[in-house]
Amino acid sequence: MTRQGSPSPGPGDRPEGPVNDADAGSDIDADTATVRVDPRGVLTSWSEGAERLLGYPASETVGREATMLLARGLPEGGLPEGLRPDGGKPRWNGTVTLRHRDGRPLDVRVVAHRQDPTDRAPGGDWLLVSALSGTEAVAEDAELSRWAFDQCPCALAVYDTRLRLRRVNGAMDKVIGLPEDEIRGLHLAEIGGKPQSAELEDQMREALTTGTALDARTFMRTGGEAEEHAWSARLAPLRDEEGRVRGVCLAAHDVTEEVLARQRLLLLNSASVRVGTTLDVNRTAWELADVCVPHLADFVSVDLLEHLADGAEPPPGPVTGPVPLRRVAHRSRTEDHVNEDAPDAWVKVGDVQVYPDFSPLAASLASGRPVLNTMTDPVMRRWAELIPARAAHAKKYGFHWVMAVPVLARGTTLGVAVFSRFEGGVPFAPDDVLLAEEITARAAVCIDNSRRFTREQNTSLALQRSLLPHHLPRANAVDIASRYLPASPHPGVGGDWFDVIPLSGARVALVVGDVVGHGIQASATMGRLRTAVRTLADVDLPPDELLTHLDDLVIRLSADAGAEQTSAEVGATCLYAVYDPISRRCTLAGAGHPPPVVVTPDGRTFPVELPVGPPLGVGGLPFESVDFELPESTVLALYTDGLMDPGERDTDEGRRILAEILARPAASLDAACGAVLSTLLPGGRAQDDVALLLARTKVLDTAHVATWDVPADPAEVARTRGYVTAQLRDWRLEDAIFATELVTSELVTNAIRHATPPIQLRLIHDLSLICEVSDSSTTVPHLRRARAFDEGGRGLLLVAQLTQRWGSRHNPTGKTIWAEQILHPENGEA
Repeated sequence: MTRQGSPSPGPGDRPEGPVNDADAGSDIDADTATVRVDPRGVLTSWSEGAERLLGYPASETVGREATMLLARGLPEGGLPEGLRPDGGKPRWNGTVTLRHRDGRPLDVRVVAHRQDPTDRAPGGDWLLVSALSGTEAVAEDAELSRWAFDQCPCALAVYDTRLRLRRVNGAMDKVIGLPEDEIRGLHLAEIGGKPQSAELEDQMREALTTGTALDARTFMRTGGEAEEHAWSARLAPLRDEEGRVRGVCLAAHDVTEEVLARQRLLLLNSASVRVGTTLDVNRTAWELADVCVPHLADFVSVDLLEHLADGAEPPPGPVTGPVPLRRVAHRSRTEDHVNEDAPDAWVKVGDVQVYPDFSPLAASLASGRPVLNTMTDPVMRRWAELIPARAAHAKKYGFHWVMAVPVLARGTTLGVAVFSRFEGGVPFAPDDVLLAEEITARAAVCIDNSRRFTREQNTSLALQRSLLPHHLPRANAVDIASRYLPASPHPGVGGDWFDVIPLSGARVALVVGDVVGHGIQASATMGRLRTAVRTLADVDLPPDELLTHLDDLVIRLSADAGAEQTSAEVGATCLYAVYDPISRRCTLAGAGHPPPVVVTPDGRTFPVELPVGPPLGVGGLPFESVDFELPESTVLALYTDGLMDPGERDTDEGRRILAEILARPAASLDAACGAVLSTLLPGGRAQDDVALLLARTKVLDTAHVATWDVPADPAEVARTRGYVTAQLRDWRLEDAIFATELVTSELVTNAIRHATPPIQLRLIHDLSLICEVSDSSTTVPHLRRARAFDEGGRGLLLVAQLTQRWGSRHNPTGKTIWAEQILHPENGEA
């Protein structure tokens, strides 16, 4: 920016040699005319250079309008757009004719800058500058240009139209590693001797031919480098005064650090996506190893504390002393995929190795910081002397640099990740250590989340299995097989359950239910409902009445849960069926649960028209039961909706497949369970819990049941005892005669005295011996303790002492009092 027509100082105007900073600073204001103008056009500052240029002292200009300096007034149309207060341009340049103090006009080149409001100057001010010296070209400029080329920190090389080298500067000389005199006249491919050099020369030829500058990227080791570097090159054609291309200039920049930083960021981003995709401790460790090879290390191993994989709680703080660690994952660049048997792995996956306290792994766990070593360090030599075979293995596969990084999360130590590089590679840089720490820290949180999930899942599963039947009871009524499969992988254990409950009269109750939700809360609710079902079944409630009482219980549970939970959150579904092997009748009722699949012995599906009942917890709606007769060897399949896997098929299709499987011949009912799960849930993975209960019906024929009608006459008690004695001898249960006679006498006598006819006596020879007396009265006797002078009250006490269980149940015509004696299987003795 110069004042046209003003004399320019030559090289002699400045002292030779180094320029003193203080001297240079003192001339800045004098060599440049600088003024400030506020948005109103008023001059606010006036420099010494401005006084030299126009002759006005600051006292005559500051505070006056800037238009006083114009020789010809404002141009037509007012101020240039860039200098207007409301103009949007941040900078303006041009020539302005100003008036000197002595009255002569001066054409002055001006550069104007709009000031940032954050500066000390008020927002909207303009800063105008104009150079007073150095505006003309001088002979010294040629020397400056030569010095700039030779001393430029950017590596520069100049090639002629034949793409032969003509000049290199000092920076390029260091990069190539050869002096300019020895390589002048050679092509780039001849100087580099690498495929990347030939590719770069082809791009130079393109820039020479098209006359257009090109940008190129390459990764190579030049003659002056010990390692490969990333280079960014600008290939610009050189033109003469007439515009003809006379050569090509190559300007190269070492961008290795920039490229490595970008690669580290990409690797870190990849780790955030690829690590922790599942809630599995081992899988997360594999993902950590996989994401770091080969971008960060040649070999990565992950070792966790010995019992951590089982969900155990890790110790707080650092771990000191010899440390037993379990190898859970490793990855090597010598493998194309994850391989648990990588040849360069000394420790196999699943093995536990004890590491001495001076080893890198134990040292990093004790300090909580990364530890770097080479195989030649004293610590590594000491370790090699302790385990020579391990050292020989490391030497065989070329391990050289080792970095141990502790796996820490939430203040607890989980294990250690070891990053290794092979001999011939590059050592770990400080940025590599930071990157390994960051990736390991992210993986550590995922591993800890997986560990916590595993622990919670194991706790829920243990609770669930403790609440489910440990073994199914033996019964002559049905053959039983069952399966329970928790949801996987994320929902975990839920509230599905099943049960088989022996009832009086050789009957059996089959139950399956599903509590809403997953986790410990659902398992606990399931346990409460299962206990309630067993309690209600013990009093022989019909299925519809039992579900009504169970519905009331769920409503109370919902109320106890608080106002923030609805009944749907504590709700459940249930199917309750009762099968009588003597009458072959099956009675069942459902509360929002899918009906069972029933397959007859000839392979046909038995239609079950089950009335639709509301889920438990809704309240206000009745439950209805259905009763039907089943042929012997009919299979009933009770299940929860997880078996149908709605994500794969609809319910009708699933029921059809289930019926087809049950119709096929099977070695056993248990084998049929396995076939059902393998077909409907291939791989054994379900989106929801699965409970499956299969029951094959059996029949107690007349050979195991004896029935007598008893007249309402006390004299008939003795005759009835005779019938019982004869029947027990036929069944070869002589040892049970005495107790059974007493029980029969008490029950029949009570019925004759206190009930109304008709009265019926029935003996059932099952796994136990059951004595039943039925009458038409609805009054139920109660056990009480008789006092010394009471005439009655000792009969039921005697019955309770002589039998294992006794009770009563209502039926459509009255009630039945029953007593059960358990028979020893080896001799039938009661």
